[in-house]
Amino acid sequence: MNPVVVYFSHAGENFINGISKKVSMGNTEVLAHKIVNRLNCPLIQLKEMACYPESYDETVKCAEYEKKENRRVAYQKIELDRSKIDTLFLGYPNWWGSYPRIVATFLEDFDTDGLAIYPFCTHEGSAFGSSMNELKTQCPNADIRSGLPVRGSRVERADVAIENWLLAYK
Repeated sequence: MNPVVVYFSHAGENFINGISKKVSMGNTEVLAHKIVNRLNCPLIQLKEMACYPESYDETVKCAEYEKKENRRVAYQKIELDRSKIDTLFLGYPNWWGSYPRIVATFLEDFDTDGLAIYPFCTHEGSAFGSSMNELKTQCPNADIRSGLPVRGSRVERADVAIENWLLAYK
Protein backbone atom coordinates (compact mmCIF):
# COMPACT_ATOMS: atom_id res chain seq x y z
CA MET A 1 0.00 0.00 0.00
CA ASN A 2 1.10 3.54 -0.71
CA PRO A 3 -0.46 5.85 1.88
CA VAL A 4 -0.20 9.60 2.32
CA VAL A 5 -1.45 11.81 5.16
CA VAL A 6 -3.09 15.07 4.10
CA TYR A 7 -4.41 17.37 6.81
CA PHE A 8 -5.58 20.86 7.64
CA SER A 9 -4.99 22.30 11.09
CA HIS A 10 -5.36 25.67 12.76
CA ALA A 11 -2.84 27.05 15.24
CA GLY A 12 -3.34 30.20 17.29
CA GLU A 13 -6.33 30.27 19.62
CA ASN A 14 -8.13 26.93 19.90
CA PHE A 15 -11.07 25.86 22.04
CA ILE A 16 -9.74 23.35 24.57
CA ASN A 17 -11.59 22.10 27.65
CA GLY A 18 -14.16 24.86 27.41
CA ILE A 19 -11.75 27.79 27.07
CA SER A 20 -9.86 29.51 24.27
CA LYS A 21 -6.18 28.73 24.54
CA LYS A 22 -3.24 29.73 22.34
CA VAL A 23 -1.35 26.83 20.75
CA SER A 24 1.68 26.92 18.48
CA MET A 25 0.64 23.72 16.68
CA GLY A 26 -2.99 22.88 15.95
CA ASN A 27 -4.46 19.73 17.45
CA THR A 28 -5.02 18.10 14.06
CA GLU A 29 -1.39 18.72 13.15
CA VAL A 30 -0.26 17.01 16.36
CA LEU A 31 -2.48 14.04 15.50
CA ALA A 32 -1.24 13.94 11.88
CA HIS A 33 2.39 13.80 13.05
CA LYS A 34 1.58 10.93 15.42
CA ILE A 35 -0.03 8.99 12.56
CA VAL A 36 2.84 9.63 10.14
CA ASN A 37 5.36 8.50 12.74
CA ARG A 38 3.63 5.10 12.75
CA LEU A 39 3.06 4.82 9.00
CA ASN A 40 6.36 6.29 7.80
CA CYS A 41 4.67 7.93 4.82
CA PRO A 42 4.50 11.42 3.28
CA LEU A 43 2.81 14.19 5.27
CA ILE A 44 1.15 17.07 3.43
CA GLN A 45 -0.41 20.06 5.14
CA LEU A 46 -3.18 22.02 3.45
CA LYS A 47 -2.39 25.69 4.00
CA GLU A 48 -4.92 28.36 3.19
CA MET A 49 -3.91 31.19 0.85
CA ALA A 50 -5.59 33.81 3.03
CA CYS A 51 -4.78 32.93 6.63
CA TYR A 52 -7.52 32.41 9.13
CA PRO A 53 -7.51 34.88 12.03
CA GLU A 54 -5.48 33.98 15.11
CA SER A 55 -8.53 34.66 17.30
CA TYR A 56 -10.68 31.59 17.94
CA ASP A 57 -13.93 33.59 17.82
CA GLU A 58 -12.99 35.27 14.55
CA THR A 59 -11.98 31.95 13.00
CA VAL A 60 -15.31 30.44 14.05
CA LYS A 61 -17.17 33.33 12.36
CA CYS A 62 -15.09 32.91 9.22
CA ALA A 63 -15.68 29.13 9.14
CA GLU A 64 -19.42 29.64 9.65
CA TYR A 65 -19.57 32.07 6.72
CA GLU A 66 -17.59 29.73 4.46
CA LYS A 67 -19.90 26.82 5.29
CA LYS A 68 -23.16 28.79 4.87
CA GLU A 69 -21.96 30.20 1.55
CA ASN A 70 -20.46 26.87 0.41
CA ARG A 71 -17.22 28.74 -0.35
CA ARG A 72 -14.18 27.35 -2.09
CA VAL A 73 -11.17 28.11 0.09
CA ALA A 74 -7.97 28.54 -1.86
CA TYR A 75 -4.96 26.62 -0.59
CA GLN A 76 -1.28 26.67 -1.41
CA LYS A 77 -0.24 24.30 -4.18
CA ILE A 78 0.74 20.86 -2.92
CA GLU A 79 2.87 18.17 -4.52
CA LEU A 80 0.81 14.99 -4.58
CA ASP A 81 1.05 12.45 -7.38
CA ARG A 82 -2.28 10.60 -7.38
CA SER A 83 -0.83 7.72 -9.41
CA LYS A 84 1.53 6.88 -6.54
CA ILE A 85 -1.01 6.57 -3.73
CA ASP A 86 -3.87 4.21 -3.00
CA THR A 87 -4.67 5.26 0.57
CA LEU A 88 -5.42 8.74 1.88
CA PHE A 89 -5.39 9.52 5.59
CA LEU A 90 -7.38 12.77 5.73
CA GLY A 91 -7.24 14.95 8.83
CA TYR A 92 -9.20 18.01 9.86
CA PRO A 93 -10.73 19.81 12.83
CA ASN A 94 -14.51 19.57 13.15
CA TRP A 95 -15.76 23.04 12.22
CA TRP A 96 -19.50 23.61 12.26
CA GLY A 97 -20.25 19.90 12.33
CA SER A 98 -18.03 18.88 9.42
CA TYR A 99 -14.68 19.35 7.78
CA PRO A 100 -13.53 22.90 6.97
CA ARG A 101 -14.22 24.23 3.49
CA ILE A 102 -10.49 24.12 2.64
CA VAL A 103 -10.74 20.31 2.91
CA ALA A 104 -13.89 20.31 0.74
CA THR A 105 -12.02 22.36 -1.88
CA PHE A 106 -9.09 19.93 -1.82
CA LEU A 107 -11.49 17.01 -2.29
CA GLU A 108 -13.11 18.80 -5.25
CA ASP A 109 -9.69 19.25 -6.85
CA PHE A 110 -8.22 15.82 -6.10
CA ASP A 111 -9.24 12.56 -7.78
CA THR A 112 -10.43 10.30 -4.97
CA ASP A 113 -11.88 7.60 -7.21
CA GLY A 114 -10.74 4.18 -6.01
CA LEU A 115 -8.90 5.55 -2.98
CA ALA A 116 -9.25 4.11 0.49
CA ILE A 117 -9.82 7.14 2.74
CA TYR A 118 -9.22 6.96 6.48
CA PRO A 119 -10.57 10.18 8.02
CA PHE A 120 -9.35 11.53 11.34
CA CYS A 121 -10.52 14.64 13.12
CA THR A 122 -10.08 16.64 16.26
CA HIS A 123 -13.04 18.09 18.13
CA GLU A 124 -14.16 19.16 21.56
CA GLY A 125 -17.22 16.96 21.94
CA SER A 126 -18.90 16.65 18.54
CA ALA A 127 -16.70 13.85 17.12
CA PHE A 128 -17.13 13.66 13.33
CA GLY A 129 -20.43 15.54 13.29
CA SER A 130 -21.87 14.94 9.81
CA SER A 131 -18.47 14.85 8.10
CA MET A 132 -18.44 11.09 7.47
CA ASN A 133 -21.72 11.30 5.53
CA GLU A 134 -20.53 14.42 3.72
CA LEU A 135 -17.27 12.66 2.83
CA LYS A 136 -19.23 9.72 1.35
CA THR A 137 -21.33 12.17 -0.67
CA GLN A 138 -18.36 14.23 -1.87
CA CYS A 139 -16.21 11.18 -2.70
CA PRO A 140 -18.78 8.63 -3.95
CA ASN A 141 -16.21 6.42 -5.70
CA ALA A 142 -13.80 6.25 -2.78
CA ASP A 143 -13.80 3.59 -0.08
CA ILE A 144 -14.44 5.58 3.11
CA ARG A 145 -13.04 3.55 5.99
CA SER A 146 -13.51 3.75 9.73
CA GLY A 147 -12.41 7.11 11.11
CA LEU A 148 -10.62 8.30 14.22
CA PRO A 149 -12.15 11.22 16.14
CA VAL A 150 -9.95 12.57 18.95
CA ARG A 151 -10.77 15.33 21.41
CA GLY A 152 -8.30 18.11 20.82
CA SER A 153 -7.73 18.42 24.56
CA ARG A 154 -6.65 14.75 24.61
CA VAL A 155 -4.58 14.60 21.42
CA GLU A 156 -1.29 14.28 23.30
CA ARG A 157 -2.65 11.13 24.98
CA ALA A 158 -4.15 9.52 21.87
CA ASP A 159 -1.37 6.99 21.16
CA VAL A 160 -3.35 3.87 22.10
CA ALA A 161 -6.38 5.05 20.11
CA ILE A 162 -4.14 5.69 17.10
CA GLU A 163 -2.53 2.26 17.36
CA ASN A 164 -5.91 0.53 17.62
CA TRP A 165 -7.30 2.50 14.67
CA LEU A 166 -4.31 1.72 12.48
CA LEU A 167 -4.80 -2.02 13.06
CA ALA A 168 -7.63 -1.83 10.51
CA TYR A 169 -5.17 -0.40 7.98
CA LYS A 170 -2.27 -2.75 8.57
